[in-house]
Amino acid sequence: MRRILWFRRDLRVDDNPLLSLGGEVLPIFIFDIDILSALRTNDRRVTLIYNALIKLKDSLQQQGLNLALFYGKPLDVFQWLLSQGEYDEVCASGDYDTYALERDRNVSHLLPFTYLHDTYIFTPDEILKSDGTPYQVFTPFYNRAKSLFTAEHMRHYFPSDQKLIAFDYEPLHILHATLHSVSVLNLEAIGFIPQMLTTAQLSSPEEKLSIFAEKIENYSKNRDYMALEGTSGLSSDLRFGTISIRKVLRWLVTQKQSEVDTEPFFRQLIFRDFYAMLLYHFPHLSQQNFRYPFKGIPDETYFHAFCTAQTGVPIVDAGIEELLQSGEMHNRIRMICASFFTKNLLLPWQWGETFFAEHLNDYDAASNILSWQWSAGTGVDPQPYFRIFNPYTQTSKFDSNGTYIYKWLPRLGHVAPKTLCNENLLAPLSLSHYPHPIVNHKNSSYRALTYFKAIQN
Repeated sequence: MRRILWFRRDLRVDDNPLLSLGGEVLPIFIFDIDILSALRTNDRRVTLIYNALIKLKDSLQQQGLNLALFYGKPLDVFQWLLSQGEYDEVCASGDYDTYALERDRNVSHLLPFTYLHDTYIFTPDEILKSDGTPYQVFTPFYNRAKSLFTAEHMRHYFPSDQKLIAFDYEPLHILHATLHSVSVLNLEAIGFIPQMLTTAQLSSPEEKLSIFAEKIENYSKNRDYMALEGTSGLSSDLRFGTISIRKVLRWLVTQKQSEVDTEPFFRQLIFRDFYAMLLYHFPHLSQQNFRYPFKGIPDETYFHAFCTAQTGVPIVDAGIEELLQSGEMHNRIRMICASFFTKNLLLPWQWGETFFAEHLNDYDAASNILSWQWSAGTGVDPQPYFRIFNPYTQTSKFDSNGTYIYKWLPRLGHVAPKTLCNENLLAPLSLSHYPHPIVNHKNSSYRALTYFKAIQN
């Protein structure tokens, strides 16, 4: 059996179902032109992937295998590989967003395609209502997921008992309009500029788990406070598969055995599955509202102010600065920013989703799209349209000392924390290096409520 092992969102050797298969194998990774062509040349995620591939290539070589790297359209890559030799199948972990499903469907017309379950806890059709339809509300989905969760969902995949044999393949230097085989890991060769990464971004998943072990006991209490850094820090690792979801689950079991309350974090992992399941069953959600004919009111001036951290609302601008400077964004800040964007500014949620997609290191289509629809009140299981986050109240609750704001907006260091939490104190100020708020919260909230009430009738 000759297999192509196509690494995508599983950039690791440890606990990888791909390597539990036997026979002759050719491990490959494709720098997908269809995806990369839309990215900025300094996109930080390409550097993150690059670093992960270096480690993956080294780990495979230690097992007598190698990683063939391609730059091109996946269909072209497989057509070229088939012109060079015979293969029985291509094996890859399931990827369920709209683009990935179409891409894999096209490849399957060339070569038998075997999906291995890896990226999420459950398969897309595993958690369904009694009538076979997908859940549209999280709480019953969560309860059903807990009832069906077994040790099998934490299974550890070990290398095959059958020795994996490297297929006789030597990467070639070829230049083609649509296809390159890259034998040297070199970002410049595919048109990207290597980026400086933070210590946290360079840390291994194991190091992050070790750090999180000191925090998880207080996760439920601290995770909403931006300055406390009480989250796991694993979102990018789960996105690119540098750690398996099963390893995280097994780690949670060891924490639970030490009498740590792991339920709040487990719930967030199930939420990740919920959104992936929704986008799988309702692919139109990537662009279309699930409910209400909400289009927003396009306003380029508002949009530019939001995207450049110039709204004059400190907690929002601090979040955008964090995103632009690091590619990271605390989850509470994501909700605050998305609410401000869709409700206070009444901008189309698709604009905000696209902006986040351009900058988030951990960008996951399902999580990002469904979270934006939740904030806009248009999605499956959304927050009510009349729920509008007050950014100043949110600051008072979760950054009352201004620690997070001062970190990302040091030019506001001379402004008292109580002023950052109070629109009536902030608005009258004339700050030489910071704009006046572009909207008043009370007035813009009233405008949003009026708009949403109108579109429901």
